[in-house]
Amino acid sequence: MRLATLLMYDGNPRKAADDVVALEKAGLDSVWVAEAYGFDSPTLMGYLAAKTETVKIGSGILNIYSRTPGALLQTAAGLDNVSGGRAILGIGVSGPQVIEGFHGVPYRKPMARTQEVVEIIRSGLKREPLTASGEFHLPLTKDDGAVTGLGKPLKLLTRPERDTIPIWIAALGPKNVEQTAEIADGWIPHLFHPEKAHLVWGDALAAGNAKRLDGLDPLQVMAGGMVAIGEGPETKALLDFARPIFALYVGGMGAKGKNFYNDVARAYGYEKEAEEIQDLYLSGKKKEAEALIPTEWLEAANLVGPESYVKERIAAFREAGVTDLNITPVSDDPAATVAQVKEWVS
Repeated sequence: MRLATLLMYDGNPRKAADDVVALEKAGLDSVWVAEAYGFDSPTLMGYLAAKTETVKIGSGILNIYSRTPGALLQTAAGLDNVSGGRAILGIGVSGPQVIEGFHGVPYRKPMARTQEVVEIIRSGLKREPLTASGEFHLPLTKDDGAVTGLGKPLKLLTRPERDTIPIWIAALGPKNVEQTAEIADGWIPHLFHPEKAHLVWGDALAAGNAKRLDGLDPLQVMAGGMVAIGEGPETKALLDFARPIFALYVGGMGAKGKNFYNDVARAYGYEKEAEEIQDLYLSGKKKEAEALIPTEWLEAANLVGPESYVKERIAAFREAGVTDLNITPVSDDPAATVAQVKEWVS
């Protein structure tokens, strides 16, 4: 099992990047840069590439609506070059609030768009001319809305560091997860409950893996949570730090009837809590919403407690198929925490 960490899209990116250098020395295998509607990911990923030597650098995630497939291809190839072959392209469909509200792009046909983006990027990295005739029209003709009709199939101008770069997809819905297991190198689920994940995604993963594209290695999976190692109630109390994140996603990342994370909470068996959390959050009562996040879920999705308990959680994530344990150290010495967990997962 490899170790990963996610740099959040709030706070100071420069400070976060400086911290990664110490985590890399402690054994961190990959760092992922979130974007949402904060600072863009590629800028920070390039900065990380210059400051690190061995850690893999992933976008966690770039949405597939605000950038064309050609732009995503350029980003992946550029990052892979400046990092010396350490890039991972993490993509996803995000949600209507971000795509239509922040980027002003119609949120349509997410699965078809995902399929095409992956195909275009993979062919583009092999320096094949970019062509498409589905959600994307490459080259764009006058029939498709081109102004000049002068477009022609173009291949990547520069030679990429590698002709294939791992593509990971963040997906939650059963059909999206099935597609991910079929076409992606890795899967990024969020708010992952190891003991209940199979109830939500087991059938979808099996169906997707049965159709998995030839030439792909087994699907990799990244999931995890906060890590705090220690005895006593003061350590367990740290779980409360995760409540705002869970409440944000379950309650605020989408509207009623259109919140993928709320759907996951319901699929885990927290139907009543999911309903109440969303109602409270959308009405501005965020603290009340946070209080309703099931403690059982917080304990399962994070690794907080005595050494023996943290080892049990690592085993649970491994048993659930997680290949890359995504950890957020909560301690006075995050590098020491990473080094300790690295020893346990190796």
